[in-house]
Amino acid sequence: MDDRYYMEQALALAREAFDAGEVPVGCVIVRRDEIVGRGRNRRETDKSALAHAELEAIDQACRALGGWRLWECTLYVTLEPCPMCAGAIVNARIRRVVYGAADQKAGAVDSVCRMFDIAFNHRPQVERGILEEDCAELLRAFFARLRLQLRDRPKWRPQEP
Repeated sequence: MDDRYYMEQALALAREAFDAGEVPVGCVIVRRDEIVGRGRNRRETDKSALAHAELEAIDQACRALGGWRLWECTLYVTLEPCPMCAGAIVNARIRRVVYGAADQKAGAVDSVCRMFDIAFNHRPQVERGILEEDCAELLRAFFARLRLQLRDRPKWRPQEP
């Protein structure tokens, strides 16, 4: 198996998120050529800011492997991790991170900031741009569809007490 194969697995999860009306981000965690964790974005479904694909996959991998140190693992994700997920990656001691599309608005690996360059006690190796166009196209399609849906919907306002 290679990086493209595992990114395809992450893309399949991102497509599931897309179909569920979620921002299409998917993630798999691999140890010794075995997927030990899977996750997809579920923020809208779970009504939780914490329901990111990476966090779901890290939680599943920790449970599958019986510990919180994922030092033998590679994380594959379709979108560059945000600061929260980058922090979780550092804390889980994930050895290697492979991502597809850059995130110019919230990416914490290369785009907005470089969390893995900070002198934390762990710094994962990073591989960028694997199936980048496929990952980016899925995101573009999602947001184009969302813009059409939101155009006719009333604007959100906080509820009055």
